[in-house]
Amino acid sequence: MSLVTLLPFIVLIGAMFLMTRSAKKKQQQAVQMRDQMQPGSGVRTIGGLYATVKEVSDDTVLVEAAPGVHLIFAKNAIGAVLDDDEYNRLVHGTEFSDDDADEITGSAVPDDASSLTEADGAGPRIDLGKSDAEAKDKPDTEDTPAAQAERPADAEPKKTDGESDAK
Repeated sequence: MSLVTLLPFIVLIGAMFLMTRSAKKKQQQAVQMRDQMQPGSGVRTIGGLYATVKEVSDDTVLVEAAPGVHLIFAKNAIGAVLDDDEYNRLVHGTEFSDDDADEITGSAVPDDASSLTEADGAGPRIDLGKSDAEAKDKPDTEDTPAAQAERPADAEPKKTDGESDAK
């Protein structure tokens, strides 16, 4: 065999090696992160629950989701160990300190979108809906008495959504 015929197989094996290597690195980082958990740190589970670690054992973690609500999770169910600042920002809603709030300036975002949709003198509004007069002028041709009379008596009714000839 020549080198040209073996080249696709070599490239394929090399790609597989690189993919498994990166997956193993990510898995090792996750194991290290879970081993660094200690009581008092904030965590996010793979289901999206934010809680505080109370106890760590070999395979399980006891967390407190709310005052007095204790839950036991497998260590593999912990998705991330959060920094104290990030945990407080997400759980308690404290984004910044009072010193930082004085430095922030700018306009506030409105609670509703009404101020964004109001046009300032943009002209008359155009109604894109069908009016009742147009609906009466143009009846559905398949349901008119003339169309029903022309249709043979043994003809099947028109198919609607969800119906098909497939069995």
